[in-house]
Amino acid sequence: RDAIIKLAKELGIEVHEQVLSRESLYLADEVFMSGTAAEITPVRSVDGIQVGEGRCGPVTKRIQQAFFGLFTGETEDKWGWLDQVNQ
Repeated sequence: RDAIIKLAKELGIEVHEQVLSRESLYLADEVFMSGTAAEITPVRSVDGIQVGEGRCGPVTKRIQQAFFGLFTGETEDKWGWLDQVNQ
């Protein structure tokens, strides 16, 4: 979570941490989950109710691109998260 917040801020995306009601999620333009296994996964619906347009939104896409760009070198690792492995 911390890494995603840092990436979002680096991209100029305003970040607010707060508790949200389920109703807020129903009305959101975009929702995504993040975690070790989930990485950054768009949420298409909550309780069977479509979120936004029901697909990955532009903010989620930007964060995904920056996140996966860390592994390809397209995004600079300013935080020292990656370690180079030599063969």
